Amino acid sequence: MPRRARLDFPGLLHHVMARGIEGAVIFRDNEDREEFLRRLSQNVADGRARLFAWVLMSNHVHILLRPETVPLSTIMRRLLTGYAVWHNRRYSRKGHLFQNRYKSIIAEEDPYFLELVRYIHLNPIRAGLVKEMSELDRYPYSGHSVIMGNHKYKPQDVLGVLEFFGQRTGAARKEYHHFTTAGIEKGGREDLRGGGLIRSSGGREKLDQRIKEEPELGDERILGSGTFVEEVLKGHEREKAKAAVLDFENILEGICQDWRVSREQILSGARTREISQARRAFFLRAHEETGQSFASLGRLCGLSHTSVREAIAKARMEFTEKQ
Repeated sequence: MPRRARLDFPGLLHHVMARGIEGAVIFRDNEDREEFLRRLSQNVADGRARLFAWVLMSNHVHILLRPETVPLSTIMRRLLTGYAVWHNRRYSRKGHLFQNRYKSIIAEEDPYFLELVRYIHLNPIRAGLVKEMSELDRYPYSGHSVIMGNHKYKPQDVLGVLEFFGQRTGAARKEYHHFTTAGIEKGGREDLRGGGLIRSSGGREKLDQRIKEEPELGDERILGSGTFVEEVLKGHEREKAKAAVLDFENILEGICQDWRVSREQILSGARTREISQARRAFFLRAHEETGQSFASLGRLCGLSHTSVREAIAKARMEFTEKQ
């Protein structure tokens, strides 16, 4: 089954997981960990993202962040590619370090923000890297120790977490600590490991009951209610439309440069040989690369959808003849 497209546009909370290929160790020592954290810091800053929680395990990482202006895909590509190149050079190895695609789950903030912070930060206890909370409080490779004030990590938005527990930092830390400690007995929290209504409903039985009462929309890429899923999917479509417009403008600009004609000439009814060829080339690319319909392209130039269809067919023939 083909992979579904990522839902990636700024303003959404993402729980990101990246694993070593075939379970490979990605952090062999503390120098590796410090290098990854340095690169994470740089990419969070460059991407103008808010980083709330993180943990480095031996063969995978968890990150909870909200990109504000730069897409998550850009941040993660730079982070993982940059670290993999550095790691391979250090150990004289070749090939992929991470699995081909990191996993990212969009989470509805109100019900899941604090649960995900706690889940991510308790990873070292669940894995046996530390035995108890007093050790986790000072463990340097989890954002928990930063929230507790025992380590500093500039890009982490500590106040973005503590504000849920009180206005005074000291008291808020104590409440946060109580909250996190209480999460130990909850175990691995299968309901927080992915998206879809089964997880966000608390299991199949509860979901079946909810569906009988009121059907909800679900998506495995999203952890949240049906209403939230619907909002995210609508937002994704809006972003796709914006991207299509941007691509459309880039194509038009490129055709103008390639054919040395103006935007106005292509979009006018001019019939000179050169302008007509440029217009046909523009129609072909805009239709194939952005999905613009014959009718919408025709409206731009005052032509019927039939004329656009014929122009595109001729452009394909001209392209084939050049091969």
